[in-house]
Amino acid sequence: MKIGPQAQRSSAISASNAETIVVRGRDLCGELVGSISFTDHMWLLITGQLPGAAQRRVLDATLVAIAEHGLVPSVAASRMTLAAAPEALQGAVAAGILGCGSVILGSAESAARLFAGIVARMPTESPDAAARALLGELRAARRPVPGYGHPLHKRSDPRVARLLSVATESGVAGKHMEVAGMVERLVPDIWGKPLAMNVSAAIAAVLLDAGYPLLAVKGVPILARTASLIAHLTEEQQRPIGFILADSGASAIEYDGQRPDGFEPGEG
Repeated sequence: MKIGPQAQRSSAISASNAETIVVRGRDLCGELVGSISFTDHMWLLITGQLPGAAQRRVLDATLVAIAEHGLVPSVAASRMTLAAAPEALQGAVAAGILGCGSVILGSAESAARLFAGIVARMPTESPDAAARALLGELRAARRPVPGYGHPLHKRSDPRVARLLSVATESGVAGKHMEVAGMVERLVPDIWGKPLAMNVSAAIAAVLLDAGYPLLAVKGVPILARTASLIAHLTEEQQRPIGFILADSGASAIEYDGQRPDGFEPGEG
């Protein structure tokens, strides 16, 4: 049974025969392996074109900026999974990636959609009016403004200034970066408090200005965090803390359910 339209049964990403592997129309071994970076290859795979020098630098900067973030829930889940199933590195990586959603890592995509929506309205509305309209819709729906605010970097996220500088130095700064800054200025009026731009909004703005596809923005933090997960899992095999993380989590939670007479929960 078919679900949805399936008029075209084809893919333009890769093909092979007994002698040659082709990726996006290029000979993998003859043109790509040993000749381009992984960042180049990622851009090629997604867009079908090799990036320019500025695009490569911006994409590379975003990957480096978001890869590592300490023992966040996705990392803890990954390390605890490996502790329970040490033979399943791939399962532990998957456990961490499955924890990448609207709160952790996914806000870059949401911010990109917000910026793209504002830019799309600018031909017929002033930038300020377009931004206020979309931010007002978020506020009315009681949804957070994606890419703004951080529990630790309340005044400024140090990664933001660096990413914006890289994009500016590379000559790709454009409308999306302008919109990102404008949103930061408007947030106090609409939300009643200042919220500093965080790394997710910066990633969204610089990637869109560099010509990176909106539909693939979420993949950047996912790919970057995969590298970090592999690092944590390598360390987990050498200096395991997965069960310590699990025990610490259990110890932090009190039981407040019903209990038989005389029963007291044990520690640990």
